[in-house]
Amino acid sequence: MSRYLIVTHQTALTSELHEKVRELVAADPQAEFTILVPELPSSNFSWEGESVDVAEQRAEAAQSLLRETMRANVTRAVVGVSDPLQAIRNELEQHPGYETLVVCTLPPGISRWLRLDLVHQAGRKFGLPTVHVVAHAPLPTPP
Repeated sequence: MSRYLIVTHQTALTSELHEKVRELVAADPQAEFTILVPELPSSNFSWEGESVDVAEQRAEAAQSLLRETMRANVTRAVVGVSDPLQAIRNELEQHPGYETLVVCTLPPGISRWLRLDLVHQAGRKFGLPTVHVVAHAPLPTPP
């Protein structure tokens, strides 16, 4: 059984991430997943706590969707600090035993995480194999 830490935010509900999880479950039906959604960086335009609420909603929605549609064994969905590298570090320290990181980003050019070189830095700093999934932001839900 493999343990995966999925790090995502805006891409938590995308088909690209779901397809990757489907592949991982097909390869190891006993695999366990944790979804880590770092909160959005604070800005002058958001209410206090709003970025945590958005992150919690995305984490819970992704957990439900992956459990229901992929039959993935998602054991936890958590919100991390806004710095994604620090959020990963905190999760790995508090819950050791992950074997692979799955980092899902927006495409190059619009991804803040790619500008921060998160995928490569996380792999180097934590010594774990890192799978990079490039996804497009989901379309907004009609009112």
